[in-house]
Amino acid sequence: MKQLNLSCILVLSLLGSLSLQFGKNQLAAEEAPPWAVLKPVADQSPLPGTQPLTDQGDLSAKMIEGIDRFLLKQIAIAAENRSHAWQRDLSSSAAYEKSVMPQKQELMRMLGISDPVISGRFSYVGSAPQSVENQFTIYEVTWPVLNDLTGAGLLLVPAGKILGDVVAVPEADQAPETLVSSDQTGGNYAQQLARSGFRVLIPTLINRDLNKWNLSQREWLHRPAFELGRTLAGYEVQKIMAGVQQLKQTSADSSRPTGVIGWGEGGRLALYAAALDPDIDATAVCGYFGPREQLWQEPADRNVFGQLNLLGDAEIASLVAPRTLIIENGTYPRYGYRTTADGKLEVISDHYPKLKGKPGKLLVPGKDDVRQEFARAQEFVSGLKPDAPSLALIETDDAVASQTLQVFIASLDAAAKLATTVKPLEIKSAAQADARHDAQLAEIERHNQRLLQLAYETRIEFMKNLKTGSLTEFEKSVEPYRELFKKDVVGEFALKLLPANARTRKYQEGPKTISYQVEMDVFPDVTAYGILTLPKDLKLDGSEKRPVVVTQHGLEGRPRHTVGEEKYRAYKSFSTHLAERGFITFAPQNPYILFDRFRTLQFKAQSIGRTLFSIAVPQHQQLTDWLKTLPFVDGKRIGFYGISYGGKSAMRIPPLVDNYALSICSADFGEWVWKNAATDQRSLRYSYANKGEYEIFEWNLGGTFNYAEMAALICPRPFMVERGHFDGVEPDDRVAQEYAKVRFLYQAQLGIGDRTTIEWIKGPHAIHEQGAYEFLHQHLNWPVPAE
Repeated sequence: MKQLNLSCILVLSLLGSLSLQFGKNQLAAEEAPPWAVLKPVADQSPLPGTQPLTDQGDLSAKMIEGIDRFLLKQIAIAAENRSHAWQRDLSSSAAYEKSVMPQKQELMRMLGISDPVISGRFSYVGSAPQSVENQFTIYEVTWPVLNDLTGAGLLLVPAGKILGDVVAVPEADQAPETLVSSDQTGGNYAQQLARSGFRVLIPTLINRDLNKWNLSQREWLHRPAFELGRTLAGYEVQKIMAGVQQLKQTSADSSRPTGVIGWGEGGRLALYAAALDPDIDATAVCGYFGPREQLWQEPADRNVFGQLNLLGDAEIASLVAPRTLIIENGTYPRYGYRTTADGKLEVISDHYPKLKGKPGKLLVPGKDDVRQEFARAQEFVSGLKPDAPSLALIETDDAVASQTLQVFIASLDAAAKLATTVKPLEIKSAAQADARHDAQLAEIERHNQRLLQLAYETRIEFMKNLKTGSLTEFEKSVEPYRELFKKDVVGEFALKLLPANARTRKYQEGPKTISYQVEMDVFPDVTAYGILTLPKDLKLDGSEKRPVVVTQHGLEGRPRHTVGEEKYRAYKSFSTHLAERGFITFAPQNPYILFDRFRTLQFKAQSIGRTLFSIAVPQHQQLTDWLKTLPFVDGKRIGFYGISYGGKSAMRIPPLVDNYALSICSADFGEWVWKNAATDQRSLRYSYANKGEYEIFEWNLGGTFNYAEMAALICPRPFMVERGHFDGVEPDDRVAQEYAKVRFLYQAQLGIGDRTTIEWIKGPHAIHEQGAYEFLHQHLNWPVPAE
């Protein structure tokens, strides 16, 4: 009995021990984290065949700083090279105008002036006309511009003989009434013109007041317009040009001269209108003229894609010749949005600011800067025959000075005399100015949304030369679209890549992986940086070659976010997990990090017809070229897999880097143009139109490349979409609608439906680690590891 009890005790003890051990193992299994557990390595030796990486600083910040220096140098180079695009023929006025017609047409394209102004008559609206001392009468008027766009403002009609017609364009923050009823800077001069015998039309401009999203009204309208190949400035120039047409049509004397004058934003628009409209006989530009190479510092609505490649202010002034142009070197308006106490642009690099728009200010050049820019304009046209055009510089400390006004009206009628300065009037319709402005704003917003609806058909017409009768036919016909995408949409720096000069060091180690930090040169000042992760069982001597997956982070991401515990919720350690499955991975740093510091790069790039992806594309070309040199890499099996902003990269980089054998777009694919340009209340849940990503808007994607068209540039290479049902990027129906076009191209038209798929996931904005992994194993021809 005692022996039995002892045996029982031993058995129970053994079972307890086993149970305890099993419990510990089970607990350990349950507590094993889902992310890759990585440790730093003490040995920081370089990858064989590369130089040691010794820089201990923030390599991502270093990259952004280098890109900034590079872009500023490229802006300066663009200014130096601008003259190569011009062949002015100064032998006669007719020959000159013919010789600069390509530049005028390019300015129209840059401003998005593509729809013809319609004809019509002034409509007299609002309160009863107001007669002023029997000298002139003030009317509220509207006039047709486009089919669904009108101009609106005040018309001042002299009581006696009319010597000429003038469009007086106010500063953006001035109502038309300011030009007859205010003694503020740049105000009250329109009534002087009317008292001097000139009929004056004063259009309403959109002001810079903040709306409920803390965006200026001008940026609010400019954002969707820019995405759709238009600009707010283009709309307002067309309102001026339509106003000139209305004045011509309602003139009793067909020979009556017409002039345009403006201050601040009005001066800018007057300059543009005069450059484009030969019916404008004389123009006075006040409070706007000078060097334009700092365009990126100006408010968002002044962003003109590619302007500085062709046009500074002097070049635009030369387009006015042989007609009269007067530049006033006087007082400039001041305005800043997100500026510091000392007038600099606010730069926040670690969080979103309260105000969602682009930091910007109106540039106020020095007197000498204006003189130098004016001298450049003179140089361009001084040899024009038979007589040099009338180009005058008025030096003053005022805004729209009496001297400027006298020279201006005398250029329209030599006998004209400027009326004496008078006190501002009390205007009956002043209370209606806000309502008029808001109606004009709503009208432009509706026009933008109409263009958004029409953009689908515009893109069909744009892509009509894509042939899908056979795969061979397709591959030949898609190439011109890739070229257009590269040069006109993404923008290309036609520079030779530097030798990569790769610098590396061991970084982290996991149970199955070893990683290296890698930095390489791309262009002068521009580097590429990332993390290379290798399976430990990989033979580095070249006796085997494996596929590579380039794993691209999202907005404000870093390569390290894709490898381990940090940011695991979104990235799922996919760089390391894929390496654990036998792939080589490379996680690059893309140039969308550090908030304002990267966003202002976009505006520097756009001023010379480039974008952030003009940098990212050559970076990826360089890194994939380098990867192909590694003895253990199969250069024909390099895939791209990006999430969120990395998904944007998946749509824009692989089309232009043919080293990529496939592309996976995660947590970003959808109706991209709608997401940028839609402003209705339901769409604003998803749209960037009212968000803080002020750099996101790309010139004229609405008329060229939505995501389906970008996918066509990836085709016939494999392409996949990873989509979470609860991803707030876009609703499912928008994603499905856009992907249906991709599926139709691959499957129905080209018969290669096995090369594309979409995975629908009951999940959020994150890597899913299932269908995409299967896609990579299949199309990069790498076996799925045994469970």
